[in-house]
Amino acid sequence: MFPRFLSAILTLQAASCAQQVQTPCQPLTHAEAPFIVCKFDAETDDIRLFLNGADGERYAQFDALSDALADSGERLVFAMNAGMYLPDRRPVGLLIERGETLAPLNLAEGNSNFTLKPNGVFWIDETRAGVEESTTFQASGRTPNFATQSGPMLVIDGALHPAFREDSSSRHRRNGVGVARDGRTVHFAISEVPVNFHTFATLFRDRLETPNALYFDGRISQVLASNLSRSERGADMGPIVGVVETED
Repeated sequence: MFPRFLSAILTLQAASCAQQVQTPCQPLTHAEAPFIVCKFDAETDDIRLFLNGADGERYAQFDALSDALADSGERLVFAMNAGMYLPDRRPVGLLIERGETLAPLNLAEGNSNFTLKPNGVFWIDETRAGVEESTTFQASGRTPNFATQSGPMLVIDGALHPAFREDSSSRHRRNGVGVARDGRTVHFAISEVPVNFHTFATLFRDRLETPNALYFDGRISQVLASNLSRSERGADMGPIVGVVETED
């Protein structure tokens, strides 16, 4: 009797764990606005950045990246655009892919969202991830496996970017990333409706509790979330962040 009961408990626990693994992306409402938030672990999940395929051409769309991964026996379970880019879809700022710097750190001044200082870098190593202000990242001498620069920072050491106003009328669909204090838990978020920077930033600070968070982009924001059966197609993208699993 006891072994059967214990077996049933273990089966339920295994099923529960499997469900958690399979449902990283969930809807969330914040400030009366709907979002999709996807949570991953930098130590156990395979988080990568992508720009070009083997032929040197930009992936540009999730389906092209997904097809390329499938050819090597891998599956794209999550993806979103991951940083601003030029008309030819080259990244505006730093991009590191598998330890190779494809574009340098950009500390230029300007009038774009990217140059709304402070901007920042999202980086990934074997077991850890982080979001750091760009000059802090530069001073660290860090050489991660993957990194992408974008801007502005949404949350800086627990504080909102000083330029954000709660009553701002500038509203767009927006996406970004924040990393928890443990240095492992990565939260990607995308709004389902247009929101301003202040609302988007408070999602990361107040709901996701990430001390540092980075804006990826707006208007062209897109997401692939396999557990929600979502794979959006829109404007061609530059850098893409994705989570990959090996096919059984």
